[in-house]
Amino acid sequence: MTRFAFGENWQKFLTTLTEAQIIAAETALKTMLSVESLAGKTMLDIGAGSGLHSLAARRLGARVVSFDFDAQAVACVNSLKQRFFPNDANWRIMQGSALDVDFMRAAGMFDLVYSWGVLHHTGEMWKAIELAAERVAPGGVLFLAIYNAHWTAPIWKQIKYCYNISPPLVRRLLIQLFSGLKFVGAWLTTGQSPLKTSRGMAFRTDVIDWLGGYPYEYASIDAIVRVVEAKGFQIHKVVPTAGWTGCNQFVFHR
Repeated sequence: MTRFAFGENWQKFLTTLTEAQIIAAETALKTMLSVESLAGKTMLDIGAGSGLHSLAARRLGARVVSFDFDAQAVACVNSLKQRFFPNDANWRIMQGSALDVDFMRAAGMFDLVYSWGVLHHTGEMWKAIELAAERVAPGGVLFLAIYNAHWTAPIWKQIKYCYNISPPLVRRLLIQLFSGLKFVGAWLTTGQSPLKTSRGMAFRTDVIDWLGGYPYEYASIDAIVRVVEAKGFQIHKVVPTAGWTGCNQFVFHR
């Protein structure tokens, strides 16, 4: 299967990570979860990527288990742990697949299962959502971010596929082209400067992640809510994407 190397992008992102970005990630978690602390809670970070939000959760007091399918991403998370929480028994890091039933069940149950912008890249989004939901303990929280269904989404799927099969020179040209298009498009659709990124992210990292992110699936808000609520959850908060094809954010309570 054609698959984007997310870990390489995250390694570059970490070279410029600042304390302000970490604080922004903490703030985003607290805001969406309506909490000031995660002390005493356990969190499973599915598709931890750079490890930024695992780090944010750990700094907020959670006991964290992070995993990613991509070996380079796992290395990123390990590097953050060594930098901020060396030899910490309350932060475990693994390599594994969100689609691996045995791996997921062996991970255990958690107060918070977090997967931001990940499950739509697995190639089997609905299965991944089901397995993630199974890891939420009774009374726990499922926090997902999933790409929005929009009429342009099938077009983007083809663009992403072409990017991933293109040689490096073509990829670099596409990054330059779409950086400009994303900047203008985001400004026009949201009325905000895309350079002011949220959750501690960075504009160029987001551009490459968006352009290369393949496999690529998407769903409407109603579809996500309907499927997850059928598994015994109640929707607590929805934050729709400010643009057309960005991520809708969902917080479900079990």
